[in-house]
Amino acid sequence: MTTDTARGAPSGDRGTPGAKDDLLRPPEPIVPDTTSQERLALATQFDLRQMGVRPPLKDYVRDVVSRWPFIRTLGTSTAYAKNQNNYLGQLWAVLNPTLNAIVYILIFGILLGTTRGLENAIAFIVIGTFLFRFVEQSVHAGSRSIAQKTNLIRSMHFPRAVLPTAQVVSLLATLVPALLVMCVIVLLSGLLPAYPMIPIRWSWLLLPAIVALLWIFNTGVAFMVARAVAITPDLDNVIGFIMRLVMYGSGVIFPVTHYVDRLPDAVQGIVGAILEYQPIGVFLYVARSILTQEPEIPQDPWMWLWAALWAIVAFVVGFIVFWRGEERYGRD
Repeated sequence: MTTDTARGAPSGDRGTPGAKDDLLRPPEPIVPDTTSQERLALATQFDLRQMGVRPPLKDYVRDVVSRWPFIRTLGTSTAYAKNQNNYLGQLWAVLNPTLNAIVYILIFGILLGTTRGLENAIAFIVIGTFLFRFVEQSVHAGSRSIAQKTNLIRSMHFPRAVLPTAQVVSLLATLVPALLVMCVIVLLSGLLPAYPMIPIRWSWLLLPAIVALLWIFNTGVAFMVARAVAITPDLDNVIGFIMRLVMYGSGVIFPVTHYVDRLPDAVQGIVGAILEYQPIGVFLYVARSILTQEPEIPQDPWMWLWAALWAIVAFVVGFIVFWRGEERYGRD
């Protein structure tokens, strides 16, 4: 004689009225045995913070600063991994800006002759292209720093400002060896018969200072574009065109102030001032005055002041703009 248990039926009275309804009925909700005040006290005791809420600006700054070792490690590892799979490896960090400068020298310096009036066109173009590449890459990296790390943002709690900051640190790490090549090219250009010699002067020691200010400026701009692209992704497709316009309007490959005289007299003063004191033009002016002896680019303390002002304003404004969108990153 077989039983229900022997046939594999579950134990218990399956024929009890209402048993099926009990299985389909949802479980009773779990009610915490503590009050909201007690839970808040526990969170305060163990320094717990609510996810997805923008912290006060002072706490946010402190949190970002405390993560500097992580930012530095993330930035340097990103710089190393960028060319790891190429045959020439990290040598591309130097070859890319060098080849870029050679192309602009051939086209704008030799074929088109847009650098006429300068004593050393090669030094002018090389300094402009090497430093502007740092700016351009910082803008592009900042614009994608949030969109490309959505999974990380949604799975971990950390200040999102770490991401654009680490991206610019990564580019700074690749810029350092490129700057050495830039200085060598500037020196060797003086060996050509058409150009005067460029000796190493005490002012060359100021190059790290202007690069540091440019790094601060780039970080601030990266904050701004990171917030803008995170909210409106279509802007990432427009940034390339904007940077191309900035390049031609900032005197990267030819002195744009030479063409101001062709404008009507009523706008020459305004346009000339904008081109001379806009941030990229200021940084390039200071860098060229440090490394070259162009009579049209003398040392000017006021340009240093403008460079410091642009760096501080861009960083502070960019950081605050980025912080104000903290709770939206990874959600939109």
